[in-house]
Amino acid sequence: MRKYKILWVDDEIEMLRPHILFLQEKGYDVSTVTNGKDAIAEVENREYDLIFLDEMMSGMGGLETLSVIKELNPNLPVVMVTKSEEEALMNDAIGSKITDYLIKSVVPSQILMVCKKILDGKKISGEYVTKDYLEDFSKISRRLLENPDFDDWIDINNKMVNWDMELDEHREIELRQTLNEQKKECNSEFSKYIELNYENWINTDDVDSVPLLTTDIVEQFVIPHLESADGPVFFFVLDCLRLDQWLLLEKHLLNYFSIEKDYYYSILPTATPYARNSLFSGLFPSEIENYYPDLWQNNKDDERSQNKYEKELLQFLLDRKRIKLDNELKYMKIIDPDVGRAFEQNIVSHKRTHFMAVVVNFLDMLVHGRSDSELIKEIAPNEAAFRSLTNSWFTHSSLFGTFRNIANMPNAKVIVTTDHGSIITRRASKVLADRETSKNLRFKFGRNLKVDSKQALQINDPAKYKLPKRGVTSSYIIAKEDYYFIYPTDYHKYLNYYKDTFQHGGISMEEMILPVITMESKI
Repeated sequence: MRKYKILWVDDEIEMLRPHILFLQEKGYDVSTVTNGKDAIAEVENREYDLIFLDEMMSGMGGLETLSVIKELNPNLPVVMVTKSEEEALMNDAIGSKITDYLIKSVVPSQILMVCKKILDGKKISGEYVTKDYLEDFSKISRRLLENPDFDDWIDINNKMVNWDMELDEHREIELRQTLNEQKKECNSEFSKYIELNYENWINTDDVDSVPLLTTDIVEQFVIPHLESADGPVFFFVLDCLRLDQWLLLEKHLLNYFSIEKDYYYSILPTATPYARNSLFSGLFPSEIENYYPDLWQNNKDDERSQNKYEKELLQFLLDRKRIKLDNELKYMKIIDPDVGRAFEQNIVSHKRTHFMAVVVNFLDMLVHGRSDSELIKEIAPNEAAFRSLTNSWFTHSSLFGTFRNIANMPNAKVIVTTDHGSIITRRASKVLADRETSKNLRFKFGRNLKVDSKQALQINDPAKYKLPKRGVTSSYIIAKEDYYFIYPTDYHKYLNYYKDTFQHGGISMEEMILPVITMESKI
C-alpha cells in the first residue's frame, strides 16, 4: 500500500519532532522544511498528498507561501498551523482555500485526526457506508415480508433514494448492482401492493385508511396558506420531478427558506394529462370529464396538448372550496428558457399577488429529450448522471433565481410539488392491440388490449379506477415495475430504442411516491 507523503513547513521544526515521529510510526512519509522558499521548491519537485504549513515564519510568511503553493497545485490539501486565534487571520486563510486550520500547540492525536480526515476520510467513510448499507439491506428485505402499508412504502422509498445518493458519493464502493437489485425487488412488491389496494383508495370514504393522493394536494397544502396569508403564496409544479432530484435542489434552497417535506401518491396513470389535471382540479380524471366535459373533450390525447385548462380547473377548485382571493388568480407555464428568465426578472412584481400557480416543464422535456437524443444519453447514461445533470441545470437556472427572489419577499410561502416521477425502463412487455390504441410506453388505452398480467395492471372497467371511458369496449393497461410496452411489429427495433430510457405513466415507487414541499422565506 502506497504511503501518503506529507510536507511539514515550520521554522521551529525541531520542536515538532515528536509529532513527526508519531506520524511516521502511523505509516505516513513525512518530509520537513523550515521556510516558505524551500516549501515551494519541494512542491515544484515532488508530489505531496498533504502540507502542514506554519502561519508565522521568518522571511516568506505562511499566507504568502500558501498563495504560491495553490498556484502550483490548486488541489493540494494545506492545513494552516498557527498560534493566532484572530478571526481576520482565519478569514484570510479560509479565503486562500486552506483545507483545515489548527491552533498551536497541537497534540499528536489532533494531527492524526486531520490526516485521517483528509487522506483516509473517503476510504474510512466508504467502509462505514458499506457496513451501514448491508445492515439496511437486511432490514428492508425483512420489511418486504411484513406486509408494509403506504407509510412503510414511503419510508422504504426514502431509504432507497438516500442510499442511491449516498453511493453517488462513494463510487469506489461496489454496491451499486446490489442496490439496483434490491430496488427491483422493492418495485416488484410495490406493484403488487398498488394492484391490491389502489382501487379501494380512490373509492373509499374512510380518508384515514388511505394515503394522500394527487387530488388532495391543493386542499391540504395550498388552501390553508391562502386562508391565512399575510404574504404571497406561490404553487410550483415541477413536471416529472423525482424525489432524488428534489433532494439535490433542496440543498441549494436551505439558506433561503425554512423547508418542510411531506409525501403523497400519484394517481394512475402517472402521466401528465391525468395526474396534473387532477392535481389542479382536486378531481379524478373521470370526474373532470363528468363535471367539465368541454375542458376534457377539447383536449387531445397527448401530453403536450392535454393540459390547456389548468388555470380554469384550479379556479373551479377554489370556487368549490369557497376560497376568495384578494386579487385575480395568476398562472404561469414555463416551457422554455426565455420565458423562465423573463419570469425571474418580473417575479418581484407579484409580491402583492395573493396566489400564483407556476408549472415548470424543463425536467419533463429533459426526460423526453433523453429518449430521442444520443447526446443527452451520453451525458446522462444512468440515474446518477441524470441527477448530476439535474443539479447542474438547477444551479444555473432561472428557476433557482426565481426562488431566491421570492425568498426576499416578506412572509412569502412557496409550495413545490410534481405531478409524477419517472423510472428507467429496462424490460419490454409485448402488447397486442388495434391501430387506435394510444401510443404511450407505460400505459395504454384502447380495444382488445392483451398483455402479460404479471407485467401490467389490466383495467377492464375504467369507472372503477375513475378513468375516462374511451368508448364502450375500451380498457387500460398500466405497466408495472420497469416494463415498457412494445408491439410485435418491429419489436427488436423498439426494444433497443426505448431500453434504459426514462418513462412515466406506470406503477413504480419512483413514479408514484412524490414529495410536496412547503417553504417559508427566512426574512
